[in-house]
Amino acid sequence: MLTLPDTSWDFGNFVLYEPVTVLTDLLVTAVCWYAFYQLKNAPAGQLRWLFRAYFLTMGLATAYGGIIGHGFIVQLGFVWKMPGWYVSMFSVALLERAAIFHAQPLLSKNTGRWFARLNLVELFSLCAIVAYTQNFFFVEAHAAYGMLVVVLSLELYIYRKTTSLGSQQFLIAIGVATAAAGVHLFELGLHRWFNHLDISHTLMALAAWYFYKGAAMVLQEDRPLHH
Repeated sequence: MLTLPDTSWDFGNFVLYEPVTVLTDLLVTAVCWYAFYQLKNAPAGQLRWLFRAYFLTMGLATAYGGIIGHGFIVQLGFVWKMPGWYVSMFSVALLERAAIFHAQPLLSKNTGRWFARLNLVELFSLCAIVAYTQNFFFVEAHAAYGMLVVVLSLELYIYRKTTSLGSQQFLIAIGVATAAAGVHLFELGLHRWFNHLDISHTLMALAAWYFYKGAAMVLQEDRPLHH
């Protein structure tokens, strides 16, 4: 049974749980879906498809998480949170795959293939663990691995080799996303109406904006990556 925080709106037979958190989740959705729409005019190719798929699914995950995972959770119950968790994990895996594809010209064929296979193994393994444990910690662990181990390492490698401005934006985005995770982990809130979840989501929206700027720059780069 959920304990209603004093920021929930109780209408008797209906409770809107954490309405500000719903709105800040939808802020992330708005940035992601704006990025998805704007990138439709970028040069076509697999990398554009991966970036757009990432923004589309991350927007869906945060919309679902805000509306179903927070707003209507009293009516629906905990188990309804989990579909949003899976979509977010799939979304992070897409961003990993975009970073792998972006770095491929700088990697050996075997290294690129190894990263691509590991991308699938870790996704399906963590999804299975989440299904068994129903613990959000493993969703966060998957996001941390994807961002800090895969995307960060590959984009940092690309930036050091090529000074790609797109990679630079990705590195800023990961820094902001890490700050969002820290706010969530240590529950650093400003006010009961703007708590750690709300601050974290606001930072996530900013990170999504930098990811969008990075993706747009990468897709517009007029010179291929090279060793």
